[in-house]
Amino acid sequence: MAAYQTVVVGTDGSKSSFAAVDRAAGVAADSGAQLVIVCAYYPASKHDVEKAQDVLGDEAYQVVGSAPAEDTLISARDRAARAGATKVETIPVVGEPVEALRKTVSERSADLLVVGNRGLNTLAGRILGSVPSEVARKSGVDVLIVHTT
Repeated sequence: MAAYQTVVVGTDGSKSSFAAVDRAAGVAADSGAQLVIVCAYYPASKHDVEKAQDVLGDEAYQVVGSAPAEDTLISARDRAARAGATKVETIPVVGEPVEALRKTVSERSADLLVVGNRGLNTLAGRILGSVPSEVARKSGVDVLIVHTT
């Protein structure tokens, strides 16, 4: 089996997702692969932005729009570099996590998708599905589910 060429990992800034970033970075470093870190987010409405600006003034950018996703991606990129990944790309994607990951896997012709296991054993996860189980069923590529909890 050939080494992986492109590894995609999803993060939402949680401890669990950062553990997945660490593992994905290690795999990418070991195989010389491109690492693509994805953070899905929903844009803030004009009303939300105005409300935040009323309360926070110039600091509103930190809690609305894509700023939290960008901050998460910066932290994830730094972690990946510390884990040895040298070819790292970060992508904020508007939308829900499963579709954001599937879209990125397809667009980047990735051959491995890495996610944390958080949500697999929760009641909501069993009833509604979770990001790890959904991507494992729908991604069309190898999926590494990192035990993080």
